[in-house]
Amino acid sequence: MRILVIGGGAREHALCRSFSLDPEVTEVHCAPGNAGIAEVATVHTVDALDGDAVAALAQDPRVAADLVVVGPEAPLVAGVADVLRERGVPVFGPSAEAARLEGSKAFAKDVMAGAAVPTARSYVCTTPDEIDTALDAFGPPYVVKDDGLAAGKGVVVTEDVEAARAHALGCVAPGADGEAGRVVIEEFLDGPEVSLFAVTDGTTVVPLQPAQDFKRALDADEGPNTGGMGAYSPLPWADPKLVDEIQQTVLQPTVDELARRGTPFSGLLYAGLALTSRGVRVIEFNARFGDPETQAVLARLKTPLAGLLHAAATGRLADFPPLRWSEDAAVTVVVAAHNYPGTPRTGDVIEGLDEVAAQDAPGAYVLHAGTKRDEQGQVVSAGGRVLSVTATGETLTTARDRAYTALTRLHLPGSHHRTDIASKAAEN
Repeated sequence: MRILVIGGGAREHALCRSFSLDPEVTEVHCAPGNAGIAEVATVHTVDALDGDAVAALAQDPRVAADLVVVGPEAPLVAGVADVLRERGVPVFGPSAEAARLEGSKAFAKDVMAGAAVPTARSYVCTTPDEIDTALDAFGPPYVVKDDGLAAGKGVVVTEDVEAARAHALGCVAPGADGEAGRVVIEEFLDGPEVSLFAVTDGTTVVPLQPAQDFKRALDADEGPNTGGMGAYSPLPWADPKLVDEIQQTVLQPTVDELARRGTPFSGLLYAGLALTSRGVRVIEFNARFGDPETQAVLARLKTPLAGLLHAAATGRLADFPPLRWSEDAAVTVVVAAHNYPGTPRTGDVIEGLDEVAAQDAPGAYVLHAGTKRDEQGQVVSAGGRVLSVTATGETLTTARDRAYTALTRLHLPGSHHRTDIASKAAEN
């Protein structure tokens, strides 16, 4: 099987790495890729938001993809998967209409209401008066979400009503096209958060193993929201029946509701959940693999990934055998550039990659996110989240130790990372 992965972050590096180790895969291609992906796949240049360009690359004789896997959300919302399907190319990723589940928080709330999926009470607001009414209704802590795509950074959770109102007003302010935006204001959900991925062909739903990620930039969940600073799997503190419960109350009803609406969801359904005192509640849906949870989850998947995703893309998931998982734990720690999640500094040389690759830090490996090679051939930073260090071990403690040992081998000037990824879970 020949596979083309669209994207260039650590999630796509994790996917390409899994495919490169898959005996069913003969060639791995990626566009646009990054410096690390180039070591496990053939990289190409393409506008990931241009469906025609992506389809042309997939059908180029040099690639001749048997499967295209769309990593980021923006190409999905832009309809890249639709163009590929129209051209007869198997694609893992939902249609633009189904991807609205991530592209619009308001649409997701409407789908959940139709499917009777438990979620936070919310208001969809378009005016300052509606915003004030919603903030008064819920009180602190205030949860304010940009209705559209925001790369994981469109959510503000704060005790400060003025900060909440300012973010909400920014969300509804008219854009360059003159159209006013929308904002979702909802009740705060208590309890630990869980990420659960599910592979689906629009009918059958196959959940993966749960993970927990860390959104705040600093230790102890301090600092601003980011795209994610680390993750781990499995969750030793979670009820063994949790995945079955989420499958029955969240995943399958959502897929069934989208099918009922005539917009079947085929691809990766990502449920961000809160285990509240009142039970499981959906925080949000995403329409693609999450980053950095993917890095930890795929590190534990023993079933070859290509066959699983191809079965979903071709409507044959019901016949796919049960997934096999390693009993090992996996921990991922993100290395971020100076000033992230603000405007990151780029162009800094990354040192120590060869040492980790040579297993100077056993059990760990580095997945590239925002990297490229400069004119001298050196790997340099090229984004906000630069690297994901992933490690496995018989226990979370071992996996943590291996990940943080590998981090000591790396050097990126001005970078920062959290030191507490999976620390509380490892103590259990």
